Amino acid sequence: MKRRLSIGLAVVLVLAVVGVVVWGRSGEDRAAGGGITVVRGVIGSEKQAFFTDQRVVDAFAKQGLKVEVDTAGSRQIATAVDLGKYEFAFPSSSPAAQKIQRDRKVTTVYTPFQSPMAVATFEPIVQLLSGNGVVHKGAGDYQVLDIAKYLQLAGTRWDQLPNNTAYPVRKNVLVTTTDPRESNSAAMYLSIVSFVANGNNVVSSPDQETKVLPQVAKLFLDQGYTQNSTEGPFEDYLSAGMGKTPLALIYESQYVDRVLRNDGSIRPDMRMLYTAPTVYSKHTLVPFSANGNKVGQALSTDPELGKLAAAFGFRTTNPQVFREVAARAKVPGELVDAVEPPSFETLERMLDAIQKQY
Repeated sequence: MKRRLSIGLAVVLVLAVVGVVVWGRSGEDRAAGGGITVVRGVIGSEKQAFFTDQRVVDAFAKQGLKVEVDTAGSRQIATAVDLGKYEFAFPSSSPAAQKIQRDRKVTTVYTPFQSPMAVATFEPIVQLLSGNGVVHKGAGDYQVLDIAKYLQLAGTRWDQLPNNTAYPVRKNVLVTTTDPRESNSAAMYLSIVSFVANGNNVVSSPDQETKVLPQVAKLFLDQGYTQNSTEGPFEDYLSAGMGKTPLALIYESQYVDRVLRNDGSIRPDMRMLYTAPTVYSKHTLVPFSANGNKVGQALSTDPELGKLAAAFGFRTTNPQVFREVAARAKVPGELVDAVEPPSFETLERMLDAIQKQY
C-alpha cells in the first residue's frame, strides 16, 4: 500500500514538474512572441539601414510587427524577384511600383517617404563649374547642376575647361552613376537627362526614345565600369575624394544622413548640388497581404516612424518633420524644379537599348 502510495505521489510530482516546465516554456514562448506578427518584404538596398535600426525595430514592435526584409534593385524587384515569397515590395521608384501594382492587381499603395536625386561634389569643382556656367543658384538658397549646360559639356575633358587649375585631369566631365542595368538611381538619372534632351518634356514615345538615346547613352557608356548600388559611388566619394569621384550621383537622403550623424565623414570642402531639374525617387510600398498593408500604414501614419525616416534623411509625408531635419542639415525644405520620370515601360526600353551597347 505504501509502495503504491509512493509511486502515485511520484507520478503526481513528475506530472507537476512537467506541467510547470511546459507552462514555463509556453509562457516564455508567449513572452518571446509577445503577440508580434512577422512580416517579410523585399526593399531597395538604400533602405536597409533604416529597417535594421533598433529604434525602427522597436517602433514596429509597438505596432505588433516584426518586419524582416531582403534587398534588391528596384528594377529587379519589378521584373525578376519572386514576389510570392513576400507580403510587400518596397522599391525606390514609382515606375517600378506601378508595374508591380499592375502585375499583382493591387489597388492600394503607400509612399511614406521620398528623396530627390542630387550630386555629391567638392568646393573646387563647384567653383570651376560655376565659372563655366554649369552650376548656379537654384530657386531657393541652394546650388544646382544645370543639366542643359552639363549636356553641352558632354565629351569635354576637365583639362579643356577654361581657367581650370583646380582639377586639370585628362578625363571627361561626367557624373559618376551606378550601373543603369541594375540600379534605380541610374534609372532616375536617365529620367532627368532624357527629359532635358527631349526639349524639357518627359519621354513618352518610341520616336522620342530614338531621338534622345545617342546623347544620353554616352553619359553611361563613357564612364566605363559602374557599381550596382548607390552606396558604391557615395563611399568612393567619401573615402577616395575628388581625384576619383569629382561628381557622384546620390540620393539626397544619403548625404543628409551623414551630415546628421556628425561623424566627420562629410568634410568642410564637400558640397551637395541638386540637379536642375531633379526627380524624386518615391519609395512606394506595394502590399500583397493584410500584414503587408499594416506595414505600409505604419510607415505612413506612425509619427515615431516618420521622425525616424526623416532622421535617415528621407522626406516624409509630414513636411514639417523634414523641415526640422533640413534646418540641421542646411538643405532646402522643398525643391520646386522637379519633374516626373517616364513610365516604367519607356524607362525599360531605354535601359535595354543602353544595355545592348555595353
